[in-house]
Parts: sequence; structure tokens; C-alpha cells
Amino acid sequence: MKPVYLVKPSIAYRNAYLSFYEEWSRSGEPMIPWVITKDPSDFEGMVQFLLESERGESLPEGWVPGSTYWLVDDEPTVIGVVNIRHWLTEQLAQSGGHIGYGIRPSRRRQGYATKLLALSLDKARELGIDRVLLVCDESNVASKKDYTKSWRNSGYELR
Repeated sequence: MKPVYLVKPSIAYRNAYLSFYEEWSRSGEPMIPWVITKDPSDFEGMVQFLLESERGESLPEGWVPGSTYWLVDDEPTVIGVVNIRHWLTEQLAQSGGHIGYGIRPSRRRQGYATKLLALSLDKARELGIDRVLLVCDESNVASKKDYTKSWRNSGYELR
């Protein structure tokens, strides 16, 4: 696996993100996390929305602030996306959790999801989140494995 790191959404990554988005769109799979469902045709507007969401600005009623990061390599290629909610509503505590993430179809089963989740747990700690709730579908065996691997060095308690 190539070295990867998290970056905040930026217009500097326009082509890399559009490639990520188009690949996922062509796959026909559900887009996870929700932030990648945002139409990137107004790329600057999309980036602005994501950065405002992090600051808690212009959020729809009932939404919480969330930090979005793109997992990139040095090419740059956007390999994955994560959204970290700063706190949970009652509904999110039941069915959403703090962290939602996804890896582009062509880069799955290469360790990137585990790396993305580990880096996301570091970011959650930086955001002051003391306890992290992660959820996944019962049938999502790959995510369950990511969770177990990523928790080991996170400093968070796995329950």
C-alpha cells in the first residue's frame, strides 16, 4: 500500500475527487458516507458546504457539525472519504454513529479502509471526542474487521 494521509476538502483536489466520484457513480453502489452523495458539479460550492458543515454553519435542522476528510496518496488520488460527526443526536446514537467512511471500489481489499479508520480515530481524538460510536450493517464483515484492527492502537475502548 502506498503512503496515504487525510486532507480537508479543497479545490486543489478537484480532478482527484471527480475521478473518485465518477468511479463510485459508475459502480452503481450506494455512496457511503453520505457526504459523497453531494453533487460535485459545483465543486467549489460542495467544498464550501463541507467546510461550513465542519464549523456548524448553514446546517439543516437537526444536523450536527461534521468534519470531512479525503484519504489521498501522493499522485494525488482520492482513495476514500470519511465524515466524523462532532457529537450525536439521539437518532445518530441509535443508527449512525460518529464515523462514516468509504473506499473507492478499485482500492478495496488493499488495507485502505483499516488505515482510513485508524487515521479517523486520531482525528476524532483531536476533535475532543472521548468515546466513539461506530456502526455497520450486520452483513458488513469487512468493516467489522477494520474496526477490530483499527481499535488496537487507538487508545479507545472497544466494546
